[in-house]
Amino acid sequence: MKLLAVLCAVSFAALVAANRAQETSQVEDPKLNCVKDARGRYQCCPEGKSWVEELGCLCICVFLLLGTCDSKWSELTFLHAQLQKHQNPPITTLLMDVGRTPTEHPLIDIPHPDSTKNTTTTTNNKDNEDDIDKEGKISTLPRATYLQKMTTHAIAQTTRLLSTSTIHAVLSIGGSCGTSLATAVMQRACPIGFPKLMVSTMASGDVRPYVGESDITLMYSVVDIAGANTILKRVLRNAAAAGAGMAVAYWRSLLSPDDELGEVGSTGVTAVIATGEKGGEGERRGEDKPKRIGVSMFGVTTPCVDAARAHLEAEYGFEVYVFHATGAGGRAMERLVREGLLDGMLDLTTTEVVDEVVGGVLSAGPDRLLEAARAGIPQVVSVGACDMVNFGAVETVPREFMQKKKRVLLEHNAAVTLMRTTAEESVRVGEFIGRRLKGEVLRPEVVNVLFPVRGVSMLDVPGQPFYDPAVDRVLFETVERELEGSGIRVVRDERPINDPGFAVRAAEMLAGLMGVSK
Repeated sequence: MKLLAVLCAVSFAALVAANRAQETSQVEDPKLNCVKDARGRYQCCPEGKSWVEELGCLCICVFLLLGTCDSKWSELTFLHAQLQKHQNPPITTLLMDVGRTPTEHPLIDIPHPDSTKNTTTTTNNKDNEDDIDKEGKISTLPRATYLQKMTTHAIAQTTRLLSTSTIHAVLSIGGSCGTSLATAVMQRACPIGFPKLMVSTMASGDVRPYVGESDITLMYSVVDIAGANTILKRVLRNAAAAGAGMAVAYWRSLLSPDDELGEVGSTGVTAVIATGEKGGEGERRGEDKPKRIGVSMFGVTTPCVDAARAHLEAEYGFEVYVFHATGAGGRAMERLVREGLLDGMLDLTTTEVVDEVVGGVLSAGPDRLLEAARAGIPQVVSVGACDMVNFGAVETVPREFMQKKKRVLLEHNAAVTLMRTTAEESVRVGEFIGRRLKGEVLRPEVVNVLFPVRGVSMLDVPGQPFYDPAVDRVLFETVERELEGSGIRVVRDERPINDPGFAVRAAEMLAGLMGVSK
C-alpha cells in the first residue's frame, strides 16, 4: 500500500510538472521567433516590430474579438478570458475597440480611432486611411454616422489582418447596433469559409440583414448582454468554446492545405488570406483539381438538380455546390462567382428573379445573373420555378394582388404561399433575364439558355395547379427576343424541367461549354 501511495504521488507530481511546463513553455522554433509576452500570449514578431503588425505566422491560432468596449467591457473581458483558456493549441486573442467612445486599457490591441494609443506602433497609417473623419473625432459624430465610419474603419483593419494570415476567426457580442456593425465587418471583410461567430440579442428573428449571403454563425444571448449573470456567462463560455473549435479547425486547415478537410474549408479562402486578393485560388488550382460548379435549386426543381448533379459528379468528377434559391442562396452563388471560386454555372432555377420583379419575399436583388456573365465563365441558364412568386403565410400576400383578377394561390405550408405568375409578369421576368445575361456578358459563346417547354416546375405540369403553357410561352418568347443578336444560344427542350433527360442534357451542355470530355 505504501509503495502504491508513493507511485501515485510521483505520478501526480509528474503530471503537475508537465502541465506547468506546458503552460510556461515557448514554441520551440527559432525560425519563427515564437515567445510569450508579459500577458502570456504567444508572439511571433521580429525584434522591434509591433506584434499586431507582424504576427502573420502559423505557429499559433489567433482570434479577433470585435467589441464596443465602452458599453460591453465586462462582458468582453469575460469572453476574452474564456478564449484564453483554450490553449491546445495556443490561442491568442486580439481585441479591437469599435465602441462609440474610446476605452483605454492594456487589454485592447487595436485601439479606437480616437484613442491616444492609436499610433503607428499598433496600426499602419497607410492601411488606416479608411473613411475616418480626419478633422474630428468619431465619438462626436451622430450615431448613424458613427456606425458608418466605424464599420468602414473596422473593415479596413480586419482586411489588413486577413491579408497577412494574422487571424483565424472573428467573434463579437452585441445588441442591435453592435450586431449591425460586427456582422457588416464579417460579411464584407471575411471570405466564405472563414470562421465568424456573433453572439447577439438579435439572433432570434429576421436575421437576413445580419447574415446576408455569408456563413456567419449566430448565437442568441437569451438575456441582454448587460452585466454578469449565470445565463449570460454560460452562453459566453459556450461561444468561446464553439469559436475556439472553429478557429483551431480553420488554423489546422492552413497548416495542412492538402488535407481533405483543409481543402474543403479553405476553398478560395487560403488564397484570399495569403494574397489579399479575391479570386487568387482560381489561378493557383492545378489541373488535377475538380471543376467547381454552382447549381441553383428550389423544392419544385429538386429532381432536375439532383439528376444533373449526379451526372456531373459521376461522369466528369466535378465538385458541385447546390444553392437554395431563397434570395440568400442566389446572392451567395453570385458572390462565389465574383470571388473566383466557381468555374461554371448550371443556373437551372432563376425563381429569385420573379420575386425581384413582381415583389415576392425571396428576391436575390437586382444584380442576379450578372456575375457569371461578367466573369465570362461557362453557364447554362434555365427558368426553373419562374412560374411562381413567393410569400409568407397566406394572409401576408399583398392586397394589391388579391384585388386584381383572381390569382392562383397555393399554400405550400403554413409559412409559405406560392402565387402563379401572369402573362404580363412573365414578360417583365423574361426582359429581366435577357437584359441581365446580355448586358455585361464577357463571353457570350459560353452562355446557353435552355427552356423546358413542357413545364418549368413540379407544379407546372398537367394536373398541377400552376400548369399554364400559354404563360410559359410568353416567358420563353420574351427571353428569346431580348437575346436576339447577343451571341447567346437559346435552346428549347420538349420536356418538363424535372425529366431526367432534360437534366442530363443541361449537364452535358455545360460540360461542352467548359471543353471537358468524359
